[in-house]
Amino acid sequence: MFKVILWDVDGTLLNFDKAEKYALRQCFIKFNLVECTDAMISRYAEINKRYWKRLEAGEITKEQVLLDRFSEFFQKEDICCDHVKEFNAEYQVRLGDKIFFNDNSKDLLERLNGRVKQYAVTNGTYIAQKRKLENSGLDVLFDDVFISDQIGFEKPDIRFFEYVWKKTGIYDKKDILIVGDSLTSDMQGGNNAGIHCCWYNPENLENNTTVKIDFLIHDLNEVEFLL
Repeated sequence: MFKVILWDVDGTLLNFDKAEKYALRQCFIKFNLVECTDAMISRYAEINKRYWKRLEAGEITKEQVLLDRFSEFFQKEDICCDHVKEFNAEYQVRLGDKIFFNDNSKDLLERLNGRVKQYAVTNGTYIAQKRKLENSGLDVLFDDVFISDQIGFEKPDIRFFEYVWKKTGIYDKKDILIVGDSLTSDMQGGNNAGIHCCWYNPENLENNTTVKIDFLIHDLNEVEFLL
Protein backbone atom coordinates (compact mmCIF):
# COMPACT_ATOMS: atom_id res chain seq x y z
CA MET A 1 0.00 0.00 0.00
CA PHE A 2 2.79 2.43 0.91
CA LYS A 3 6.16 2.77 -0.77
CA VAL A 4 7.71 5.31 1.60
CA ILE A 5 7.81 5.48 5.40
CA LEU A 6 8.88 8.58 7.31
CA TRP A 7 9.98 7.47 10.76
CA ASP A 8 10.09 9.72 13.79
CA VAL A 9 13.01 8.80 16.05
CA ASP A 10 12.59 9.93 19.68
CA GLY A 11 9.59 8.31 21.35
CA THR A 12 8.96 6.15 18.32
CA LEU A 13 11.89 4.03 17.17
CA LEU A 14 13.88 4.86 20.30
CA ASN A 15 12.76 5.20 23.90
CA PHE A 16 13.53 8.82 24.66
CA ASP A 17 12.43 8.72 28.31
CA LYS A 18 15.08 6.14 29.21
CA ALA A 19 17.79 7.98 27.28
CA GLU A 20 16.77 11.25 28.91
CA LYS A 21 17.00 9.75 32.40
CA TYR A 22 20.45 8.32 31.72
CA ALA A 23 21.77 11.52 30.14
CA LEU A 24 20.53 13.78 32.93
CA ARG A 25 22.10 11.63 35.63
CA GLN A 26 25.42 11.56 33.81
CA CYS A 27 25.37 15.35 33.48
CA PHE A 28 24.52 15.86 37.15
CA ILE A 29 27.54 13.74 38.04
CA LYS A 30 29.86 15.54 35.63
CA PHE A 31 28.85 18.98 36.90
CA ASN A 32 28.98 17.93 40.56
CA LEU A 33 25.34 18.75 41.24
CA VAL A 34 22.97 17.17 43.75
CA GLU A 35 21.64 13.64 43.36
CA CYS A 36 19.35 13.42 40.34
CA THR A 37 16.21 11.63 41.56
CA ASP A 38 13.38 10.10 39.54
CA ALA A 39 11.04 12.81 40.83
CA MET A 40 13.38 15.53 39.59
CA ILE A 41 13.64 13.87 36.19
CA SER A 42 9.84 13.72 35.94
CA ARG A 43 9.57 17.42 36.73
CA TYR A 44 12.26 18.24 34.19
CA ALA A 45 10.51 16.12 31.54
CA GLU A 46 7.30 18.13 31.96
CA ILE A 47 9.20 21.40 31.57
CA ASN A 48 11.02 20.04 28.53
CA LYS A 49 7.81 18.90 26.81
CA ARG A 50 6.25 22.31 27.36
CA TYR A 51 9.19 24.04 25.69
CA TRP A 52 9.13 21.69 22.69
CA LYS A 53 5.40 22.28 22.27
CA ARG A 54 6.08 26.02 22.14
CA LEU A 55 8.76 25.42 19.52
CA GLU A 56 6.34 23.38 17.40
CA ALA A 57 3.86 26.25 17.65
CA GLY A 58 6.51 28.68 16.42
CA GLU A 59 6.52 30.66 19.66
CA ILE A 60 10.21 30.26 20.52
CA THR A 61 13.48 29.22 18.90
CA LYS A 62 15.28 25.92 19.38
CA GLU A 63 18.11 27.75 21.14
CA GLN A 64 15.59 28.99 23.69
CA VAL A 65 14.27 25.46 24.16
CA LEU A 66 17.70 23.96 24.74
CA LEU A 67 18.84 26.53 27.29
CA ASP A 68 15.73 27.97 28.92
CA ARG A 69 14.33 24.56 29.88
CA PHE A 70 17.39 23.90 32.03
CA SER A 71 17.44 27.43 33.44
CA GLU A 72 13.82 27.08 34.55
CA PHE A 73 14.41 23.59 35.89
CA PHE A 74 17.46 24.55 37.94
CA GLN A 75 15.67 27.60 39.32
CA LYS A 76 12.60 25.61 40.38
CA GLU A 77 14.75 22.89 41.96
CA ASP A 78 16.93 25.51 43.69
CA ILE A 79 20.03 24.03 42.04
CA CYS A 80 23.01 26.29 41.46
CA CYS A 81 24.37 25.74 37.96
CA ASP A 82 26.09 28.67 36.26
CA HIS A 83 27.02 26.71 33.15
CA VAL A 84 23.68 26.01 31.46
CA LYS A 85 25.13 26.18 27.95
CA GLU A 86 27.89 23.71 28.80
CA PHE A 87 25.39 21.50 30.63
CA ASN A 88 23.17 21.33 27.56
CA ALA A 89 26.14 20.59 25.29
CA GLU A 90 27.13 17.66 27.49
CA TYR A 91 23.51 16.51 27.65
CA GLN A 92 23.27 16.37 23.84
CA VAL A 93 26.28 14.07 23.72
CA ARG A 94 25.13 11.85 26.57
CA LEU A 95 21.71 11.34 24.93
CA GLY A 96 23.41 9.16 22.35
CA ASP A 97 25.48 7.11 24.79
CA LYS A 98 22.94 4.39 25.45
CA ILE A 99 20.37 3.05 23.01
CA PHE A 100 16.91 1.89 24.05
CA PHE A 101 14.76 0.47 21.25
CA ASN A 102 10.97 0.49 21.29
CA ASP A 103 9.34 -2.79 20.20
CA ASN A 104 12.55 -4.18 18.66
CA SER A 105 12.34 -1.38 16.11
CA LYS A 106 15.71 -2.19 14.56
CA ASP A 107 14.52 -5.67 13.62
CA LEU A 108 11.43 -4.14 12.03
CA LEU A 109 13.45 -1.71 9.92
CA GLU A 110 15.71 -4.55 8.83
CA ARG A 111 12.69 -6.58 7.69
CA LEU A 112 11.34 -3.61 5.75
CA ASN A 113 14.71 -2.82 4.20
CA GLY A 114 14.37 -3.16 0.44
CA ARG A 115 10.58 -3.41 0.59
CA VAL A 116 9.96 0.30 1.12
CA LYS A 117 11.97 3.50 1.20
CA GLN A 118 12.65 4.48 4.83
CA TYR A 119 13.59 7.95 6.02
CA ALA A 120 14.22 9.38 9.48
CA VAL A 121 12.48 12.69 10.17
CA THR A 122 13.40 14.23 13.51
CA ASN A 123 13.29 17.50 15.42
CA GLY A 124 16.19 16.49 17.63
CA THR A 125 19.54 18.25 17.60
CA TYR A 126 22.13 17.20 15.03
CA ILE A 127 24.69 16.09 17.62
CA ALA A 128 22.26 13.96 19.63
CA GLN A 129 20.51 12.41 16.64
CA LYS A 130 23.70 11.61 14.76
CA ARG A 131 25.10 9.77 17.78
CA LYS A 132 21.85 7.92 18.43
CA LEU A 133 21.48 6.74 14.85
CA GLU A 134 25.11 5.70 14.53
CA ASN A 135 25.29 3.95 17.89
CA SER A 136 21.98 2.17 17.29
CA GLY A 137 22.92 1.01 13.81
CA LEU A 138 19.73 2.53 12.44
CA ASP A 139 21.64 4.98 10.24
CA VAL A 140 22.54 2.29 7.68
CA LEU A 141 18.90 1.19 7.42
CA PHE A 142 17.60 4.58 6.30
CA ASP A 143 17.66 5.79 2.72
CA ASP A 144 18.31 9.23 4.19
CA VAL A 145 18.08 11.12 7.47
CA PHE A 146 16.41 14.51 7.89
CA ILE A 147 17.20 16.48 11.05
CA SER A 148 15.51 19.81 11.70
CA ASP A 149 18.80 21.41 12.77
CA GLN A 150 20.13 20.94 9.24
CA ILE A 151 16.89 21.81 7.47
CA GLY A 152 16.13 24.99 9.39
CA PHE A 153 12.51 24.10 10.09
CA GLU A 154 10.83 21.88 12.69
CA LYS A 155 7.98 19.45 12.27
CA PRO A 156 5.06 20.20 11.87
CA ASP A 157 6.15 23.07 9.60
CA ILE A 158 5.22 22.24 6.02
CA ARG A 159 8.62 23.58 4.94
CA PHE A 160 10.30 20.68 6.74
CA PHE A 161 8.40 18.25 4.53
CA GLU A 162 8.87 20.29 1.37
CA TYR A 163 12.60 19.98 1.97
CA VAL A 164 12.22 16.20 2.25
CA TRP A 165 10.27 16.02 -1.03
CA LYS A 166 12.88 18.12 -2.80
CA LYS A 167 15.80 16.01 -1.55
CA THR A 168 14.16 12.64 -2.19
CA GLY A 169 12.29 13.47 -5.38
CA ILE A 170 9.20 11.81 -3.90
CA TYR A 171 6.04 13.76 -4.58
CA ASP A 172 3.26 11.14 -4.85
CA LYS A 173 1.74 11.64 -1.42
CA LYS A 174 -0.56 8.63 -1.56
CA ASP A 175 2.55 6.44 -1.34
CA ILE A 176 3.87 8.09 1.85
CA LEU A 177 3.19 7.17 5.48
CA ILE A 178 4.56 9.02 8.50
CA VAL A 179 4.87 7.06 11.76
CA GLY A 180 5.34 8.90 15.03
CA ASP A 181 4.26 9.27 18.64
CA SER A 182 3.61 13.01 18.70
CA LEU A 183 0.21 14.37 17.70
CA THR A 184 1.46 17.95 17.57
CA SER A 185 4.69 17.27 15.69
CA ASP A 186 4.48 14.07 13.63
CA MET A 187 0.76 13.73 13.01
CA GLN A 188 0.11 17.46 12.60
CA GLY A 189 3.09 17.56 10.28
CA GLY A 190 1.63 14.71 8.27
CA ASN A 191 -1.68 16.57 8.06
CA ASN A 192 0.08 19.72 6.91
CA ALA A 193 2.01 17.75 4.30
CA GLY A 194 -1.06 15.92 3.03
CA ILE A 195 0.27 12.41 3.68
CA HIS A 196 -1.11 9.40 5.56
CA CYS A 197 -0.55 9.43 9.32
CA CYS A 198 0.10 6.48 11.62
CA TRP A 199 -0.01 7.38 15.30
CA TYR A 200 2.19 5.21 17.51
CA ASN A 201 0.28 5.23 20.78
CA PRO A 202 1.59 2.52 23.14
CA GLU A 203 0.07 4.19 26.21
CA ASN A 204 -3.49 4.38 24.82
CA LEU A 205 -3.64 8.16 25.05
CA GLU A 206 -6.69 10.04 23.83
CA ASN A 207 -6.54 12.26 20.78
CA ASN A 208 -7.95 15.49 22.15
CA THR A 209 -6.80 17.48 19.13
CA THR A 210 -8.24 18.15 15.69
CA VAL A 211 -5.40 16.19 14.10
CA LYS A 212 -6.56 13.54 11.63
CA ILE A 213 -5.20 10.03 12.20
CA ASP A 214 -5.37 7.39 9.46
CA PHE A 215 -3.94 4.50 11.45
CA LEU A 216 -3.58 3.90 15.18
CA ILE A 217 -1.04 1.36 16.44
CA HIS A 218 0.16 0.30 19.89
CA ASP A 219 3.17 -1.71 18.70
CA LEU A 220 5.55 -0.62 15.93
CA ASN A 221 5.44 -4.06 14.34
CA GLU A 222 1.83 -3.37 13.33
CA VAL A 223 3.23 -1.07 10.63
CA GLU A 224 4.23 -4.14 8.64
CA PHE A 225 0.57 -5.04 8.17
CA LEU A 226 -0.18 -1.63 6.64
CA LEU A 227 2.14 -2.20 3.69
